[in-house]
Amino acid sequence: MENCLFCKIIQGQIPSTKVYEDESVLAFRDIAPQAPIHILVIPKSHYDSVRQVSNPDVLGTLMIKAAEIAQAEGLDSKGYRLVCNTGQDGGQTVDHLHIHLLGGRVMTWPPG
Repeated sequence: MENCLFCKIIQGQIPSTKVYEDESVLAFRDIAPQAPIHILVIPKSHYDSVRQVSNPDVLGTLMIKAAEIAQAEGLDSKGYRLVCNTGQDGGQTVDHLHIHLLGGRVMTWPPG
């Protein structure tokens, strides 16, 4: 998608602080972190949101990679939060499927 912010990051047109990359997933630090550790985990293939995904491997891969990144960031012992905002009312601000990995502090409930 030519106007997608995250697609531009994947293509290297917009810089990011990458923490992980492979053939199907990119993870980078959020530019407006909501926790001491705030990483976005995205598929390199464009999906507007989770609503467009019909292949469970896409979501499974994102979740597994998010857990691996959390471990690499030292979040395993105390825990972390994974969030997938979907649609306007869900708080999604970039129309490219992404998972927020948040950690490094106690998370409150309910969120937002």
